[in-house]
Amino acid sequence: MKILVTGGAGFIASHIAEAYLELGNDVVILDDLSTGSKKNIPSKARFVEMDITSPEIESFFEKEKFDVLNHHAAQMNVRFSVEYPSFDAKTNIIGGLNLYEAARRNGVKKIIFASTGGAIYGDQEVIPTPENMPLEPCSPYGIAKLANEKYLAFYKETYGVDFVCLRYANVYGPRQNHKGEAGVVAIFINKMLNGEQPIINGDGLYTRDYVFIKDVVNANVLALNDTVSGIYNIGTEIQTTTNEIFHHLRKLTNSNCDEVHGEAKKGEQRVSCISYQKFKNAHNWQPKANLFDGLRETVAYFSEQPIG
Repeated sequence: MKILVTGGAGFIASHIAEAYLELGNDVVILDDLSTGSKKNIPSKARFVEMDITSPEIESFFEKEKFDVLNHHAAQMNVRFSVEYPSFDAKTNIIGGLNLYEAARRNGVKKIIFASTGGAIYGDQEVIPTPENMPLEPCSPYGIAKLANEKYLAFYKETYGVDFVCLRYANVYGPRQNHKGEAGVVAIFINKMLNGEQPIINGDGLYTRDYVFIKDVVNANVLALNDTVSGIYNIGTEIQTTTNEIFHHLRKLTNSNCDEVHGEAKKGEQRVSCISYQKFKNAHNWQPKANLFDGLRETVAYFSEQPIG
């Protein structure tokens, strides 16, 4: 198959592109390098530097004739979306539509979309949260992800373009970006390895569902199958506090930093944890990575990188 992976210079999608290449697929990566890095791009993939909102997207699809679109390019900072909702919508909604229009006009058979298993649900009473719960996104980022899901359902109903939406929990692992406000695992590791002091937002008792990159990759490989269609959570059903992450990483990095707390971030969900039973029952997917082992592998990766 010929597959376009958007955002393929980034953390998650670069791993997915590697897996697709290993399966013998023809992989093209499209990325504007606003947050991604060329060093993440697999050597066997063809790279095109382009913004997903570009008017050139249509002619690009017309020329390439992709079978599958795996769409990971995004403005991915939830807090940034709260401050700049118009910018978030331009990238995450208008950019998505630009791709979907080009895809349906040029023979793309399936679209795999990276959605969110945290921001799309908001605060829920049912934990772990299944896919059939009411969707209450409380940020422009979450709203945009939901809008993409709705648009993809429209394109399937109207034009017959199949889709898979994978609602990720908190993905962590090698290549995670440590320079933004999101990605607490990478941020903490980088600071600990550099002898700096990590700051835990609020009381550190906020819980998240941490899913390892290899399990996310496996879900994206499975999504290529013709039998896989629809919306699925990709998580572990396990809640872990920020304090627990801090102490695991302090042990793994042999850091002597203190547990220091700062101000809580406004609008932060207290609990986010999702059920993967729908995907397990339908297609036999389930997470395999143990949290501590996944963190150990992530620390090992960052230990080998240049300090910075």
